[in-house]
Amino acid sequence: QVQLVESGGDLVHPGGSLRLSCAASRFTLDNYAIAWFRQAPGKEREGVACISSSDGSTYYGDSVKGRFTISRDNAKNTVSLQINNLKPEDTAVYYCTAGRCGGIMDYWGKGTLVIVSS
Repeated sequence: QVQLVESGGDLVHPGGSLRLSCAASRFTLDNYAIAWFRQAPGKEREGVACISSSDGSTYYGDSVKGRFTISRDNAKNTVSLQINNLKPEDTAVYYCTAGRCGGIMDYWGKGTLVIVSS
């Protein structure tokens, strides 16, 4: 069974940093664009970052530009999301997905919770 498993979510203070990781089992991540979405309580799901499979181009949501960095390690079959200068509004469940940037995401992980609070 194809699986995406996120890790790295935690409770952090505003201004802190986190690194989220996404690991795949039973498929190869480098065949897919990988995107991170997030969903905060009571809010709609939001795409925050995507990295293409072809040339590694990256795309970010306006609310996270300059603070979030997505990267992939094809040798380890993982994708990471570095989050700096965390803000309370970054509190959400973060999901790793595989598919096409700006298009349909074929696979979803179960999410990892990030809470930003003082």
